[in-house]
Amino acid sequence: MFSHMMVGSNDIERSQHFYDALFGAMEAKPGRKDDKGRLAYAHNGAMFMVTPPIDGQPATHGNGATIGFTMISPQQVDGWHAAGVAAGGAAIEDPPGIRHGSFGPLYLAYLRDPDGNKLCALHRMPADQA
Repeated sequence: MFSHMMVGSNDIERSQHFYDALFGAMEAKPGRKDDKGRLAYAHNGAMFMVTPPIDGQPATHGNGATIGFTMISPQQVDGWHAAGVAAGGAAIEDPPGIRHGSFGPLYLAYLRDPDGNKLCALHRMPADQA
């Protein structure tokens, strides 16, 4: 359904430091800048981009928006979370761990990037491991 996700940034260099570390924890390659100064990350058939707003106004985060990334294991979720905090992100909500809900057991972690965008790492737990 989705081709890509894009968030705005007021400091592309700071964002590149943060997202290179975050996606590195997912075994993805560092971001590449295009001729418009946008960062692009490609991994597992998906694309995530970071850009200065094209209207020249300051970037702001989406209130109520969350961008979720699929992880292959709880350990990858933990590594993602640790890399994000170490690279300038802020840990939010509960610590990384299993949450139970209508979608089954999920291993989740939440961060805000340096521009305030809410990010989530998600691993779907097998029912017998929850």
